[in-house]
Amino acid sequence: MRKYLIIIIAFVIAVAAILFWGLKSYLNSIKAVSNDTTLKSFYVESGQNYYSIADELKKDNLIKSKLGYKIYLKLNPPAKALEAGEYHLSESMSVKQLMEEFGKGVERKEYIKVTFKEGKNMRYFANVIYENFGYQPEELYNLLADEKYIDELIKEYWFLTDEIKNKDIFYSLEGYLYPNTYEFDKEADLKTIIKRLLDEEEKQLEPYKDKIKKSGYSVHEVVTLASIIEVESRQADRKGVAGVFKNRLDTGMSLGSDVTTYYGVGLDLHERDLYTTEINDPNPYNTRHSSMAGKLPVGPIANPSISSIDAALEPEIHDYFYFVSDKTGKIHFTKTLQEHNSMIQYLKSNGLWYEYN
Repeated sequence: MRKYLIIIIAFVIAVAAILFWGLKSYLNSIKAVSNDTTLKSFYVESGQNYYSIADELKKDNLIKSKLGYKIYLKLNPPAKALEAGEYHLSESMSVKQLMEEFGKGVERKEYIKVTFKEGKNMRYFANVIYENFGYQPEELYNLLADEKYIDELIKEYWFLTDEIKNKDIFYSLEGYLYPNTYEFDKEADLKTIIKRLLDEEEKQLEPYKDKIKKSGYSVHEVVTLASIIEVESRQADRKGVAGVFKNRLDTGMSLGSDVTTYYGVGLDLHERDLYTTEINDPNPYNTRHSSMAGKLPVGPIANPSISSIDAALEPEIHDYFYFVSDKTGKIHFTKTLQEHNSMIQYLKSNGLWYEYN
């Protein structure tokens, strides 16, 4: 009898110790992350709830533990639904204080929806920002040239590397601002706007993280290739176009992509025909130049969709080395230069060749 009593007492002590450790761990997990009182802008998108924002709260270093946060919610169910909008939170706030801030709801401001189209370059993004927020394009370009600011972003986002600081790159974040429709405070500052687009880029790229690591390419190279696929394909056959570029890179050919040449001389596609001097210009974007054989440009030429990222990582396997788009957007693939030239003549003869205005 005494033996069983000792076992029971030991069991009770063990359970009590576990519960004590668990309670102590839980209470620590819902404390403030740090003493830093700097306010951070935290956006809750329409349709999100207290549980679905846990990942973002952890990423922004606003909570210590997603598990501790969710346990707190179970034990202390919020009185009202989470409102969409912008909140100002700091690392010095405990989970209880964060809930109090969320409970206050969002400050009623003027919110606007802004659309950034896929396959567009930084000049286009700068104009969209100017039209909606009033910031001059040069203000954005100056911010993108601020090395201290870019270094801070590289530390914050896993997909940004020192490759974006290459002196030959026109705009450091070209390719990394995810094209989508967003809801912003009308008075949002430039850094807040950029953060929203980078956060979405991270959200889109995260599922591809392992695949990128195994691809043999850096993130920068994947995004660069995806940007060319986006502009060249015009959403028609991304994987087919990606397959052509893979074949060319694998055999040491130049990509021969007009869209990179346009970007390299600061022109938008179809703005006008390229001059021979521009085609022959050996700049680090121009993949039509022989010096770029087997190489990617120095950086992205536009901001691609996740579909083009996917195509860059999983191109269609075929034996085509050339393609051309007709005026309807259909892409025609060919194996040899002779077949390619014949296809161009066919398109011209049948009124399918794109004519510049």
